[in-house]
Amino acid sequence: MGGSLRVAVLGAPGVGKTAIIRQFLFGDYPERHQPTGGTRLYRPAVLLDGAVYDLSIRDGEGDIAGPGPGGLEVEEPPDPKDWSLQDTDAFVLVYDICSPDSFDYVKALRQRIAETRPAGAPEAPILVVGNKRDRQRLRFGPRRALATLVRRGWRCGYLECSAKYNWHVLRLFRELLRCALVRARPAHPALRLQGALHPARCSLM
Repeated sequence: MGGSLRVAVLGAPGVGKTAIIRQFLFGDYPERHQPTGGTRLYRPAVLLDGAVYDLSIRDGEGDIAGPGPGGLEVEEPPDPKDWSLQDTDAFVLVYDICSPDSFDYVKALRQRIAETRPAGAPEAPILVVGNKRDRQRLRFGPRRALATLVRRGWRCGYLECSAKYNWHVLRLFRELLRCALVRARPAHPALRLQGALHPARCSLM
């Protein structure tokens, strides 16, 4: 058994958080945006390089409970005191590459995470994800400039994906897992996350 990992997928409404998760878990894409309307907690098991990891993926906020799509277990989230920003193991901060406001939202989220992390607690890896890469021509800023800002200025990992076409979605979660494996090494979190971007075998169970 490889262990467990609590992941929070956060971002402004409409950036594609749920679409990314659905592509990863079920391989489908909702053509019409439907607000999540609450918090869903998914608990998939993932096989990475021969080891099994239990993931808890938090999507949105609220108190939705019951069976999820495909029969995957979706539970009522625990009390915020039990699982808050303070004890999340890894963060995926999603923005829309066509929306500067959604990038500002992610910037505020990153600051909030830093402020709520208790003193002495291990740093949780943060991966900033620019979604909707399929709309590349409409993006608000050059990828290289944004990636440099996030990696060097924010000291977070950076990746772009397309939930619609399932491009880099698996890689996103694979990198989070690989970062969890090496986060104990004496290296900066951003370097650890970017250093985990080499190929690995990852699949749902």
